[in-house]
Amino acid sequence: MQRVRIILLILVLSNALAFAQKGLVNTNASPYARLQSVDMGSVQWTKGFWAERFEVCKNTMVPQLWNTYHDEHLCHSFKNFEIAAGLDTGSFIGPSFHDGDFYKTLEAVAGMYAVTKDTALDRMMDDAIRVIAKAQRKDGYVYTKSIIEQKQTGKQNVFDDKLSFEAYNFGHLMTAACIHYRATGKTTLLNVAKKATDFLITFYNNATPEQARNAICPSHYMGIIELYRTTNDKKYLALAKKLIDIRGMTEGTDDNSDRVPFRDMKRVVGHAVRANYLFAGVADVYAETGDESLLHTLNIMWDDVINKKMYITGGCGSLYDGVSVDGISYNPDTVQKVHQAYGRNYQLPNLSAHNETCANIGNVLWNRRMLELTGDARYADIVELALYNSILSGVSMDGSKFFYTNPLAASKDYPYQLRWMGGRQPYIALSNCCPPNTVRTIAEVSNYMYSLNDEGIYVDMYGGNTLHTKLKDDGTIRLEQQTDYPWDGNIAITLKEAPSKEMALFLRIPGWCREATVTINGKPIQETPQSGTYLKIKRRWKAGDQLSLKLDMPATLVESNPLVEETRNQVAVKRGPIAYCIESTDLKEGQSLSDIIIPASIHLQPKAMQVENGKITALEGEARLLQHNNWNNTLYKPLNTTSKPVTIKLIPYYAWANRGPSDMSVWLPVSR
Repeated sequence: MQRVRIILLILVLSNALAFAQKGLVNTNASPYARLQSVDMGSVQWTKGFWAERFEVCKNTMVPQLWNTYHDEHLCHSFKNFEIAAGLDTGSFIGPSFHDGDFYKTLEAVAGMYAVTKDTALDRMMDDAIRVIAKAQRKDGYVYTKSIIEQKQTGKQNVFDDKLSFEAYNFGHLMTAACIHYRATGKTTLLNVAKKATDFLITFYNNATPEQARNAICPSHYMGIIELYRTTNDKKYLALAKKLIDIRGMTEGTDDNSDRVPFRDMKRVVGHAVRANYLFAGVADVYAETGDESLLHTLNIMWDDVINKKMYITGGCGSLYDGVSVDGISYNPDTVQKVHQAYGRNYQLPNLSAHNETCANIGNVLWNRRMLELTGDARYADIVELALYNSILSGVSMDGSKFFYTNPLAASKDYPYQLRWMGGRQPYIALSNCCPPNTVRTIAEVSNYMYSLNDEGIYVDMYGGNTLHTKLKDDGTIRLEQQTDYPWDGNIAITLKEAPSKEMALFLRIPGWCREATVTINGKPIQETPQSGTYLKIKRRWKAGDQLSLKLDMPATLVESNPLVEETRNQVAVKRGPIAYCIESTDLKEGQSLSDIIIPASIHLQPKAMQVENGKITALEGEARLLQHNNWNNTLYKPLNTTSKPVTIKLIPYYAWANRGPSDMSVWLPVSR
């Protein structure tokens, strides 16, 4: 009896310890991660950019999304769970990844609850989780499409359709369950996820090679590792390692990035969402195993994406439809169509750019993990770039309408009908996977602001907030950031509570910043800030210490590699982390966006304005306007050199398409 009590006590203590370690990505005990996230809820927004976006998320995005997924006439996702649970009758309706859409929605609510502790959100989740648990089969399998069809036909087949999203759905269940547990301390959804993952272990022990590779869009790699970190059960780590090892062992596809084993990959050729999720999941496995062969390939993939295939907005996946890299490593007879694809090196079209919001979120998930593995600021630069540009562009300023794709140009005269044409929509009927992904990301942005290591605190991003957390040595720190970043480069950090011994504060100096100054209590520091690095300041801090960081933030013209033929002799405008665009809404009648030319010497001044009640900083300056040309039924004509001065206004790329239909362009011709 005494032995039983001891065992129970150990279990209780282990559970309490797991709940105490509750970062969004819980690398606290990961032996090969240099940094760890702070606890969920330890960062509270105060005022400024992300405080405003978070309020829109709380008041509009989350409630609207929840209502959407409970509206059976608009979206059948939650209704599918009710039917699978036997609480209603009917057939499965929707795409095969609809379960995953709802899990992401549930995660968004959990992320919001972690910050607000709103009991109404807790009740909403409890009600939904009861239905999900009831829908789950006794063996742990939970995929409403198959469960409903199995009840109707008696067939028990699983993972037989190589285009199904069973494993993808499982992965988002696992992630949502871990976030729900860390936010609430409840194990209701965690128990569902554990049963589902245990089913996967049994399945993969007995699956045929063909069945084993039927797992597109591997969100489950991240989910399985997060479940391992939450439960400390090594069978989940073993499963994740096994899934990577079997990739490419049977004939795969470029579309799914599994034509060859992961460790043999030399370039990115696949579906951008699936590839980025794969890289994020592999980074998780490396954090636990230290398998250098995985990190080696991740570094190759990172160089390929960031330096050859990523847009200036952090967008990924340039092509609606591409093909494998034929004639180089593979037999041309086996060239395959790749959906929503990374293109070839420097293949970055603008009007037809795909850049699915989910792929851009995958870019953040991947680079955040690379940051935690290495502590290298270049990964934080990419996280920030994508968050401010190609992810925020996916949702309207008022939080009610969404983009699936994120092109870098739009024109009413574009002669092709794309599958996803412009215009934000409350519900994207063809594929609504991006809205819940976007909302969960914005609900959880506070988790990307800081990191911890044995030396102290890393300030990864800037925004008005307070931080209250335990340090790695059990000391406590409370601080406050005050800033109008990203519109202004002045950041003030005040220590409210500090540990008794020395602690290092690491300030990220963004790669775009060419000049930065730091003072403590009004006095300049001895250390010299360097662009693209973390500035380490180690001292014995005390409550009341004030640190001031000033990042020089001029508007800058940016050009692309000349091999990007779509933007040769053109420039884009960036200021701080924000990419800008010109929208036809800001041109006068009779002026055409295609006639705007940017002088290399242009002087752009920041101007405050509002779009859909959201505060932004626009840029104004004098450009040149070509004499308007009529190109109807004309392919070529003599060069037009007649131009006149024109005042232009640029707005942040993420804010376009909020004022009705418009033409837009990030890249514009330059005169030198």
